[in-house]
Amino acid sequence: MNSKKTKWVLFVALLLIIGGGLLAYCVQTDGNTIKIKDIRFIGSDGKLNSALLYIPPGVSKKNPAPGIVATHGYINSRETQDGFAIEFARRGYVVLAPDQSGHGFSDPPAFGNAFGGMDTLKYLRTLDIVDPNNIGLEGHSMGGWASVIAAATNPDGYKSLVLASSSTGTYGAPDGTPTFPRNMALIYSTYDEFSQLMWGSPVPKNIVKTDKLKKVFGTPDDVEVGKLYGSIEAGTARKLYQPKMIHPRVHFSTEGIGDAVEWMQLTLKGGKDIPVNNQIWYWKELGTFIAMIGMILLLFPLGQLLLQANFFKELNETPAEQKAATGFGWWVGAVLTVLVPLPLFIWAIGYSAPGKLTASALFPQNNTTVIMYWAVVVALVSLILFLLWHFIFNRRKGASFVNYGLTWKDKGLDWVKIGKSFVLAAIICFAAYLTLAFSAWAFTTDYRLWVFAIKPMSLLHFRIFLMYFVPVLIYFLVIGLILHGELRRGKAGSEVKLWKETLINIFLLITGFIILEALQYGPLFAGGTLAIPAASLWSIIMFQLFPIFTIVALVSTYFYRKTGHIYTGAFLNTMLVTWIIVAGQATHFAF
Repeated sequence: MNSKKTKWVLFVALLLIIGGGLLAYCVQTDGNTIKIKDIRFIGSDGKLNSALLYIPPGVSKKNPAPGIVATHGYINSRETQDGFAIEFARRGYVVLAPDQSGHGFSDPPAFGNAFGGMDTLKYLRTLDIVDPNNIGLEGHSMGGWASVIAAATNPDGYKSLVLASSSTGTYGAPDGTPTFPRNMALIYSTYDEFSQLMWGSPVPKNIVKTDKLKKVFGTPDDVEVGKLYGSIEAGTARKLYQPKMIHPRVHFSTEGIGDAVEWMQLTLKGGKDIPVNNQIWYWKELGTFIAMIGMILLLFPLGQLLLQANFFKELNETPAEQKAATGFGWWVGAVLTVLVPLPLFIWAIGYSAPGKLTASALFPQNNTTVIMYWAVVVALVSLILFLLWHFIFNRRKGASFVNYGLTWKDKGLDWVKIGKSFVLAAIICFAAYLTLAFSAWAFTTDYRLWVFAIKPMSLLHFRIFLMYFVPVLIYFLVIGLILHGELRRGKAGSEVKLWKETLINIFLLITGFIILEALQYGPLFAGGTLAIPAASLWSIIMFQLFPIFTIVALVSTYFYRKTGHIYTGAFLNTMLVTWIIVAGQATHFAF
């Protein structure tokens, strides 16, 4: 790109960030009528808790409103509940959307202090703008367990409860009975990945037949979807909703959110009678997605402009002569690149089984540690295969590590240029982070779409980021060698177009996960269970890997073309991916 075009792309990126943020802000505040406060409070265990507080217009100490605690699930955050929170607040409910213990900006450890559920209900009841006789609890997945525990510890502190993709009697949540929890609705999808864990039914739609659910609904017969059981006045009301979707889609669907709204309107008094199908929350998600695209786009013109600065000019180099695999050999390398990570991923997630992994001060996030193990082992296996290919086949053709973008001709490893590549990547990453910090300050938003989010880091998150940085860097250095050394496309001296090479690299990085997800979900969608039920959590985590590796391919390919070496792309990818994962995962070690 020439300088004028580069500046124009930079302007478009900033426009997307600001425009997307404004759209998200206008939607979540319902036209600047709902106040959203970013709050902190100390829990009963002395730990700091974080939450967003949504205050509808006209609500005050003299005019209190019904209140709802809306709690997210495992490895999510308070913003994940935005659909529920926005629609509740539009209907006149004060909404407290907390970060669970060890999630977001709430102090670790995860699972601590009953997931933080007791303290969030207690805090909501201290607000003089909330009617203490009209309080509801809504929780998705693990947030449902937090809600059930809160209901049990404060049985007179709430009037109604919605379990979204959740259950009673799991992970410390008390068992349900015909009278507990009070006025309970269950939104449980027909393709939920956790039906065995939650309700003891391998096939999700068959939870209606389980003794556990029948006990809660107070019936000896199969529970009927949509039927109102018990009495709202007596606090024994029950209703089952079964949307046709998977576990994480319930909090990202008009049907699931509409079901929760309907139940709160039935069981709480004082809200506005806005029809259930009148929803706007998805426009907020569109806004944060647009802003996310803007942040990602920003990386490239900013990098181009910085490479024109005197300090970084020497990094501007044309890639060395191509000496990559060709013909059948290229396809062998491509297939190995796609398939090798799959069995290693299944192996790595075995460490997430209870009792196999203990969080430590060095590696305090269990799921991030599992990803780190996978990345390092994939890197080692891939590096061995790469070196075998190089020394057995490619060195005979005159190839050296210069041709792979690893070293410099006549210099070997140029540590000055490697250091400058690190500084360049750090400046670009910091600039991207500043846009997120601005969005959090100006619009009270992060960057997100569905289960994928780019969130600000706390100081603790940054400390954790540093702990995982080097192992993740090893992975991205090796991936750079594979993509731009062995699998580089085009004939010697003639590069394929940048966009075409980028698409090829995206394909190489995400196709394996597409295959794994297809194998996992095929049996479930056919009416059975996941192929590997024990990997249900990781089936959901894998959805986040598609956008992550798309970003990785974009960054790695672009900066290899601009610098002729793998370092800037590897450093920047390590910074971005480690930031995204660490800020979005649960912290299990009690610092």
